[in-house]
Amino acid sequence: MVVDALLGVLSNIGSWVGVIFILVLILSSAVKIVPEYRRLVIFRLGRLAGSRGPGIVFVIPVVDRVVFVDLRILTMDVPVQEVITRDNVPIKVNAVVYFRVMDPSHSVVEVENYVMATSQLAQTTLRSVVGSVELDEVLSSREKINHELQMIIDERTDPWGIKVSAVEVKELELPEGMKRAMARQAEAERERRAKIIAAEGELQAATKLSEAARQMEVSPVTLQLRYLQTIREISGERNSTTFFPIPLDLVKPFIDRVFEPGKQRDKE
Repeated sequence: MVVDALLGVLSNIGSWVGVIFILVLILSSAVKIVPEYRRLVIFRLGRLAGSRGPGIVFVIPVVDRVVFVDLRILTMDVPVQEVITRDNVPIKVNAVVYFRVMDPSHSVVEVENYVMATSQLAQTTLRSVVGSVELDEVLSSREKINHELQMIIDERTDPWGIKVSAVEVKELELPEGMKRAMARQAEAERERRAKIIAAEGELQAATKLSEAARQMEVSPVTLQLRYLQTIREISGERNSTTFFPIPLDLVKPFIDRVFEPGKQRDKE
């Protein structure tokens, strides 16, 4: 009889352990811990019951189906796209898109896979925007193109509960012939600027020389000073040539005497 009593007690304990185990399983499936960067979208009997979190969320087992949605910013690399610009130049371009989920319910209900949908939309938008402008604008107005891409993608993903924060064009690959043509163009532009700068220098030098000539005409002694300065510049420390400057006042009477007979004949 004692053995039968022990067997009865053990069977009762086993049944209670089984019940407790089942309750633990039910509670573990009914309690969800949602972190700060996630939200829990609940479907109750197939109908949307809203999003929950963060913290502890209670769901009804078997009745509720849950979907976790990440709210952190996602970085998506747009593959290289072959595009023909408006001026018929083939280029290869890629970009990067930064976006996040703002409405978890819409991101699950409105689109099957919001990451794939955003990726495909970014690729088509990149080809469309770059193909509508010329090559020079793509190279010089990168910020404008990035802003236009961000606005278009953000507007089209808004019904999905997606917010596109930034779009950046990363790399542009040009054909080798176009690279050589651009190098020649840049070289010609540098030569043009050098010629313009040299011409401006000649003009300024001519202007200063004219001013100097007028000043020497007013004050002849400046010509003598300039003559002495030129001699100083020509002579150097290791130069064996010796210069003897002669004042022009000493030579002027002889010059006047030489040219005086000719002036008298002109008067006669």
